[in-house]
Amino acid sequence: MRFVPRWVLLSSGCAPVLLIAGWTGAAYAEGASYDPVTQTISVLGSYGAAGFWVMTAAFLALGVCHLLTAWGLRAAATAGRVALGGGGLAALVLVVLPAPSSGGSLRHGAVVVVGFTLLAVWPVLAVDGGPAAPWALRLAPSIVVTALMAAGGVWFLIEMRRHGDAGVAERVVTSLQSLWPFVVAASCLRHARRQGVNPAA
Repeated sequence: MRFVPRWVLLSSGCAPVLLIAGWTGAAYAEGASYDPVTQTISVLGSYGAAGFWVMTAAFLALGVCHLLTAWGLRAAATAGRVALGGGGLAALVLVVLPAPSSGGSLRHGAVVVVGFTLLAVWPVLAVDGGPAAPWALRLAPSIVVTALMAAGGVWFLIEMRRHGDAGVAERVVTSLQSLWPFVVAASCLRHARRQGVNPAA
């Protein structure tokens, strides 16, 4: 059994905090013209937006956090770590390819879809071992989490199509996706303590 270093708790724990702080700060900068219920996060990071630099910094921090977590999460299967790292790279690419100030962008949309897909499937791909594995790396909880993320993605697409509460749907899904790496890291470290192993700092 491969164990993870304690610093992975920091990199994985910072991801949801920085993401939520980013969209909260960027929305505050936008003021009343921005509706977080119906408008997406990408609007906050679009060219010319008042909160552009705040949201851009949040995407950058999120990408770095996912990459560091993927590197240190040694207990997870390689395919899952690669998918998590790919999700982090997608967040970094969004910094280079922000949404336009008006209208859509095929390149931006494609990166969002790729990033979402990688972060949705990584829990299942990260499964490594049977009942003796850390809880968050077992098949059953990983399938449930991936299914929830997929359902959230469908919800988001439905809200986008009907011009409904797309902002709420997107925030629910991205919050879950950014939080799950921390749950996995905490599960691995708890498992290591039960095994009597002292992970490297």
